[in-house]
Amino acid sequence: MKMVRAFIRPEREHDVVLALEGAGFPSLTKVPVFGRGKQKGLSIGAVHYDELPKTLLMLVVKDDDVQRTIDIITDICRTGFIGDGKIFVSPVERSYTIRTGEEEL
Repeated sequence: MKMVRAFIRPEREHDVVLALEGAGFPSLTKVPVFGRGKQKGLSIGAVHYDELPKTLLMLVVKDDDVQRTIDIITDICRTGFIGDGKIFVSPVERSYTIRTGEEEL
């Protein structure tokens, strides 16, 4: 299993969530966040925005579904402009259901 973390533009959140659900990935966590990438914010004229609002999507998928998940997110979120976001993929060693204590593999 892999944890996919996607920092995306907030205005793309709804479309990404619907597309992931439609592709069979209904389980995810959404968190509003603020931050900046390697460009250190955004300057528009004389105004500099040090941190920008993003939405963090987190979902755990099977190893075979990682690329499909990434493709769905990037297809919807790519505008070609700075600030489209970033996706991180990490291994998940174990998963437990709190209610039952059952380990999921």
